[in-house]
Amino acid sequence: MGKNIRNGSVAIGDTEMYYVSFGSGARTLTVIPGLSDGLATVKGKGWLLATPYKQFLNEFTVYMFSRKNSMPEGYTIRQMAEDQVTALHELGVDKTCVLGVSQGGMISQYIAIDHPEIVDRLVLAVTAPNANDTARSAVTSWIGMAERGDHVALMVDTAEKSYSQSYLDKNRRTFPLIARFTKPADYERFLRNANAILGFDARDELYKIKAPTLIIAGEDDKTVGNDAPYELNCGIAGSELYIYKGLGHASYEEGKDFYARVLEFCTK
Repeated sequence: MGKNIRNGSVAIGDTEMYYVSFGSGARTLTVIPGLSDGLATVKGKGWLLATPYKQFLNEFTVYMFSRKNSMPEGYTIRQMAEDQVTALHELGVDKTCVLGVSQGGMISQYIAIDHPEIVDRLVLAVTAPNANDTARSAVTSWIGMAERGDHVALMVDTAEKSYSQSYLDKNRRTFPLIARFTKPADYERFLRNANAILGFDARDELYKIKAPTLIIAGEDDKTVGNDAPYELNCGIAGSELYIYKGLGHASYEEGKDFYARVLEFCTK
């Protein structure tokens, strides 16, 4: 593995957006991560982040983006999508498969709605078409923990709402220790990202998504709820749906064939 791994940034207005890129294929896969990007960007992590995508690297050039560095108060999911498209154009990408995970899936929905010309195929993983009651409850509690500076509680609760019971049983004791080494200097970036989720609702515009779409979810998602993938599937004409049995919000980590499934869909 390890070919053509790059760490870079793109100018977006008066700030910049970090990205990592790997692979040398003629086709492009754009990956938009979830709310964890509010705690740590992709900057300098190309070697680490490339690992799950090793099977893509001959056919695809993979880009993974953070949100832009300076996010104004009231920054919305739709504005994040616009900035993402601007970054892609700056990099010369005019057509791409898009993989959006959790909050990244929310951003990806607006990319496909507002810029259908750039989306070749769309994969929406463990995400929702709006801030439903489950998502609102989870995100609101995380906002409170961040505002109090209780990083251990934030990390532990995130893990509890993401992983399967078997994973939690094996790893729960390590969460507080890991949390102590991941605390950011401040939580402004996280709070801007989190508050954007609370204002998100694309349900009335899902019909505008015309790109072939694959929706992937876990059957027990304590972060965005279990109805969310079915709502997406009903709202996006012709979309495919795959549910991981026994998994939750971290299906993209725990699902052993997750990346193979994404690759198969993107190369149909």
